[in-house]
Amino acid sequence: MSIKKGEIIKVEYEGRLEDGTIFDSTELNENTPLKFEVGAGHVIPGFDNAIIGKKLGDEFSIELQPSEAYGEFHPQLKHKIERNQFPKEMDPEAGMLLRVDAPDGNCSVARIIEVDDEFVTIDMNHPLAGKILNFKIKIVEIGCEPDPPGACGCGCEHH
Repeated sequence: MSIKKGEIIKVEYEGRLEDGTIFDSTELNENTPLKFEVGAGHVIPGFDNAIIGKKLGDEFSIELQPSEAYGEFHPQLKHKIERNQFPKEMDPEAGMLLRVDAPDGNCSVARIIEVDDEFVTIDMNHPLAGKILNFKIKIVEIGCEPDPPGACGCGCEHH
């Protein structure tokens, strides 16, 4: 039976950058298969689309362009902020992640990429924006039950 939109499935996967670096995998997530509803936007578009039409037990590889993954890198999402705008007790360092609250109530994550005496440069792009991603995917379960409300969605039994 082919997988279609709306089905809840579990997959094992490994995601690599073009240079071969693994950025995410089932193994890195305590060997817990990824559980999601196909076509519901819970995973990146190219990953979602690649699942449709596959069958239980299928193993395959895909290469996703940035447009099918986390989008292009946008230089305008890099911002220089005066260091005195940060709380006094905070010691910003390159690599730190910050929560940024937007005026509309949404929040996102920014990564500090540079710090000097006067300015802190943050990048609001997703860390994988602009990158080609390669996935190996194995369909390990289909017809899963939806998670109860409030579950973490990882397929584990913690509620």
